[in-house]
Amino acid sequence: MLILLELDTPREDIEKIKEKIIAKGCNAHEIPGSSKLAIGITGSTSNLKEDDFRIMKSVQEVVRVSHKYKLVSREMKKEDTVIDINGSKVGGKELTIIAGPCSVENHDQIFKIAEILKNLGIQFLRAGAFKPRSSPYSFQGLKEEGLDLLAQVKKEFGLNIVTELLNPYNTKEVAEVADIIQIGARNMQNFALLEEVGKTGKTVLLKRGLSATVEDLLLSAEYIAAQNNFNIILCERGIRTFETSTRNTLDLNSVPVVKKYSHLPILVDPSHGIGIGEKVPAMAMAGIAAGADGLMIEVHHKPEEALSDGFQSLAPDTFENLLNKLKQLAPVVDKTLG
Repeated sequence: MLILLELDTPREDIEKIKEKIIAKGCNAHEIPGSSKLAIGITGSTSNLKEDDFRIMKSVQEVVRVSHKYKLVSREMKKEDTVIDINGSKVGGKELTIIAGPCSVENHDQIFKIAEILKNLGIQFLRAGAFKPRSSPYSFQGLKEEGLDLLAQVKKEFGLNIVTELLNPYNTKEVAEVADIIQIGARNMQNFALLEEVGKTGKTVLLKRGLSATVEDLLLSAEYIAAQNNFNIILCERGIRTFETSTRNTLDLNSVPVVKKYSHLPILVDPSHGIGIGEKVPAMAMAGIAAGADGLMIEVHHKPEEALSDGFQSLAPDTFENLLNKLKQLAPVVDKTLG
């Protein structure tokens, strides 16, 4: 259920509405928009009556939300969510580009790549300190040492850090370094982890699971939003199908579908989506053409020496060439790329 109010509604009226919601055994979530203030109601709402709230002071409209996911639905908030991260906006008119290596390997590697990206105007560096790998014998990341290196890079270059959280036990230390906490595809339905990361208040990049539907993705986002954290970025990174000629099948259909049903921004990860470095630029441009708010791309200064995912990483010159093409494409889809 959704209660709509004016943006300048007195705080006293808002609190009375929230108190009534809580008294009925439900949860109240304030969702500020550009023209209206919404109070979303979650929990056992089937016994609530719209008229109980319509008669309250300052209430303009009461609406039932039909989807299983409530807080992240377009019904709950009609305008797109734009997330401000240290002055950089995700979900607005400017395309967001997140780039970097699959994992932090050593000091020289991460500092070299950070310098290259900084010089190209990139504001978001992604790199994993904790790495979930299919094989227990593959490189698992530098863990705490990797986080320390990311903190040094952040201080040196002023880049926003995007890194993955694997389990609730590391939430605090990851949140201290990360500007965006990534929840990977394998953890998309780790609901305890989603609740924990939601409580941090940090921006969360939620990747679609390998076999997850769009509804599954939005329901997972709902777990984060239910903690009153609406700083959520969705990410299409390819799903597992019968096709074996590429790493995954990049489901670009999901981008306009998400845009229809949710107010959250969505990025496309063509690196994991296709898994073939030389084909990544084509799928990156296709993702933007489909309506994505930006891209997450793996970049490594020496892909052939990367400890993980080197085969799908772009060398700096290839990445720079892609950026130049994206600058030409951006106006076609009513976006900009600084």
